[in-house]
Amino acid sequence: STADARFCAALARGLRIEYATDRWMSPPSEVSEATARDARNTFLATVRKSNRARLIWTGHQQDDIAESMLMRLARGSGTGGLAAPRPVQDWASAGLRLRPLLDLSRAQLREALRAVGATWREDESNQSPSYFRNRLRNQVVPGWIDAAGRDALAGAATARERLAEDDDALEAWLQELAPWAADGSLSLKLLSGRPVALWRRALHRWVLAQDDPGDLSRRGFEHLLALAQKGATCRFSLGKAGFVKIRKGRLSFEKLSC
Repeated sequence: STADARFCAALARGLRIEYATDRWMSPPSEVSEATARDARNTFLATVRKSNRARLIWTGHQQDDIAESMLMRLARGSGTGGLAAPRPVQDWASAGLRLRPLLDLSRAQLREALRAVGATWREDESNQSPSYFRNRLRNQVVPGWIDAAGRDALAGAATARERLAEDDDALEAWLQELAPWAADGSLSLKLLSGRPVALWRRALHRWVLAQDDPGDLSRRGFEHLLALAQKGATCRFSLGKAGFVKIRKGRLSFEKLSC
């Protein structure tokens, strides 16, 4: 990583652009793909704010799309998760993320660099089998491309675009229905007769809006979804957080009294 930082600093000097770096220290037992990603995003947000910048550009490309899609398939993600990474993503207070290289594969980018005599660094940590993405990158994706017999990376990129379109359509439909009331409850009547994908999205959004939704497992969420679609008066426990109450066509949260 020290050599990577030196290379980037020299490149920035050659291009006459400002360079910023930082060092992240964490106990080995606490290092994971998620914690490293959070640390990187925190650093980028800090640099963006200090420079009063609006945009963050990243170098994600088609290989990242395929890897992310396979990772999220294993987790049971829906259209929103499978549509990542998007070329333009609004992170609200964290600024806009732009990913202009999503139409290119890693091999195409390397070939372009070779053609102009440019050098680059390969992150050595990408070879470590300790992380799920690396195992997919080094063991699964190459065999998948060989087995497909065609440009599987471009196919994954096209699938990502179609999934993003479907995800945007569902989101627009849900916003038109606007099943959330000012008191924080969810109108089940407005969702009646709609596709289950719309129910699932509305309920998921409602759960995330709660201050303390408790520890709701995937199985628990599916059970709550079934109860919501049925619409009968009932209460669903969210553990120490409280209850979900379904009554008169509305779903609401009821905190446990002390």
